[in-house]
Amino acid sequence: MSQPALPITGGCLCKAVRYSVDAPPLLVRQCWCRDCQYWASGSATVNVIFPVESVTLTGPVTQFVSQADSGNRMIRGFCATCGTPVTSAAAARPELVILRAGTLDDTSIARPALSIWTDSAPGWAHHHPELPKTPRQPPPIGQ
Repeated sequence: MSQPALPITGGCLCKAVRYSVDAPPLLVRQCWCRDCQYWASGSATVNVIFPVESVTLTGPVTQFVSQADSGNRMIRGFCATCGTPVTSAAAARPELVILRAGTLDDTSIARPALSIWTDSAPGWAHHHPELPKTPRQPPPIGQ
């Protein structure tokens, strides 16, 4: 797949939160952990991972902090106006930020390369046969 045109842009449903990214994604993953199923109303989330310094975010974001099943302390950002989940980040990896694929202006760049936490997926979940998968949390990017 070719690299997306830069900048990559996106934001929430009501347009109060907007972002611009000046680097291509490091990785795109589909996540079936139980937390992500809550954020995605029962399905998996599609998470586009970028270096934090490449992302400029504007608008009112409310944060929610929790501990994931992986043990990571997660910081998730939502539009304070419409509630759209926009960002996610692990406190252990402050150099990375996740943007939710549904918030991209061009969602075609969010083609998952890996499906994670598949052991937590509901029985009805569809797993693309050509998409590599892992039953739980994979090693951090670059390790």
